[in-house]
Amino acid sequence: MEFIITDYWIMVLLLILVMASLAMYFIRDLLHAVIIYGAYSLVMVLIWLQMNTPDLAVTEAAAGICMTVLMMVVVFRTGRKEE
Repeated sequence: MEFIITDYWIMVLLLILVMASLAMYFIRDLLHAVIIYGAYSLVMVLIWLQMNTPDLAVTEAAAGICMTVLMMVVVFRTGRKEE
């Protein structure tokens, strides 16, 4: 089975997704977790584009932006207290 450069690129992006997921789980500061979620969403968009599914990429970008903005508003309204 031969891999092309796109396959390696997707594997690297998937590794970044796993690291971002773990980082969101272990980070205590809510604002930092929201920022990592935005990066997670961006990496998902890149994966969908590499897989030639631009419709899913646009949907993920729109949903990721909306959720990131909504979570930032909630974090700023409730406060950024670290426990």
